[in-house]
Amino acid sequence: MATTEAATEVVRMLTGGEWRASRSTRLQEICNPATGDLLARVPFCLPDEVEQAVAAAAAAFPAWRDTPVTQRVRVLFRYRELLNQREEELARFTTREHGKTLEEARASVRRGIEVVEFACGVPTLLMGESVEGVGRNIDTVSLRQPLGVCVGIPPFNFPAMVPLWMFPLAVACGNTFVLKPSEKVPLTASRLAALFIEAGLPPGVLNVVHGGAEVVDQLLDHPAVQAVSFVGSSAVAQHVYARAASQGKRVQAAGGAKNHLVVLPDADLELAGEAVIGSAFGCAGERCLAGSVVVAVGAIADPLVAELCRKAGRLVVGDGLLPTTQMGPVISPAHRRHVEEFIAIGCREGARLILDGRARSEREGCCLAPSIFDDVAPGSTLHREEIFGPVLSVIRVPDLAAALAVVNASPFGNAGSVFSNDAAAIREYCSRVEAGMVGVNVGVAAPMVFMPFAGWKGSFYGDLHTHGKDGVRFYTRQKVITARHPWSGHGAGGARQTSDRPWC
Repeated sequence: MATTEAATEVVRMLTGGEWRASRSTRLQEICNPATGDLLARVPFCLPDEVEQAVAAAAAAFPAWRDTPVTQRVRVLFRYRELLNQREEELARFTTREHGKTLEEARASVRRGIEVVEFACGVPTLLMGESVEGVGRNIDTVSLRQPLGVCVGIPPFNFPAMVPLWMFPLAVACGNTFVLKPSEKVPLTASRLAALFIEAGLPPGVLNVVHGGAEVVDQLLDHPAVQAVSFVGSSAVAQHVYARAASQGKRVQAAGGAKNHLVVLPDADLELAGEAVIGSAFGCAGERCLAGSVVVAVGAIADPLVAELCRKAGRLVVGDGLLPTTQMGPVISPAHRRHVEEFIAIGCREGARLILDGRARSEREGCCLAPSIFDDVAPGSTLHREEIFGPVLSVIRVPDLAAALAVVNASPFGNAGSVFSNDAAAIREYCSRVEAGMVGVNVGVAAPMVFMPFAGWKGSFYGDLHTHGKDGVRFYTRQKVITARHPWSGHGAGGARQTSDRPWC
């Protein structure tokens, strides 16, 4: 393992506007998954350090809540400009600690910045409603007000984008925030926080702690925490939702996925093949919108499988910082072994391994070339379980009805796509598919930031989704005021109202 100049760095936590060293002796190495270079070490913060971060957020909340929304937004605009100026730097941070290609990292950072741009419009997004004259001289208005201390627990696969889904919008709405980045990729998130402080964010409005399950549970249980945003596996999402919601906290917990790409016989083969390859093997398959199952309908199956093998077999796998690389490594050697075990399971269960990425990868390290299985049985492990790596399964069916049956049998409902030129078939698919995000002739059905990231079934636990208007609703609560105005009652020549009942 090589060592970089920053290898002795221990990532700091942010508490009350100050970057502090943790006293914890439990440290985890952060390595570049493409090269094995040691980048830094991250501490698992002690309970009292987590308590200090929550306390700092709670102490900062009253003043930040009372800061006029126009002033809060000025900080967001300055933050946006800093992010734009450092966009390339943040992309390289992302590639170094996660491994995805620089092109993929740039795109993910840009999508994160778009959430900040959306948050800059929060004065309009926070507008309430009003009804004049609900009773004699009585009006009703609704307001949106912040919750208090909010917590964000993002995953490892998008070190910049997913944290930016969370804290900018929460802060714009008047909340304060405690961010617990993935212990696998804390460097980019820390850089994001540092830039927000540079933009003029007051001390304590954003705080950063590090650690694993123990830190997460402490945050979930803390009485000052009002809301929790989580993105990760479904098992952990269920845990986060159940534990926090049982204590009356608001929760949005995005879980895993098994996204199906249905290719109908009339589809454009070149377009579908390119889209499936990008969906299945982009970011090395480590994303919740990855298309991990192709449902090939009828006669298109043979030419489609041949096209997928041809394209996937030519992908150049390696260091994401190199311009020739088309697919980066998975996050760690342990995760590579995890993915390889799924490949072995697929072989044991009778699926045909028609492209074996293990044979085209170096024995050591984190790089793993794409693998494709054909004739995968519906309900098998390959079909049922989230692999979160560069493995694509092909299921063959005779018609659209059978394809929808396969798709809808999945316990997940994050996203799905259909490839076709048949308007009636497309409409049928979009109407019947049990997924919250649907693509038509696109491989990754990712919504823009002004729409919700709307997973269904086992892919999401909660009511209000991430970003879009759902995000604003999640980070605020409504207050309804029914008011008899002073000028309509006593004094100023007004007639006294004889009843307090608004309907009188």
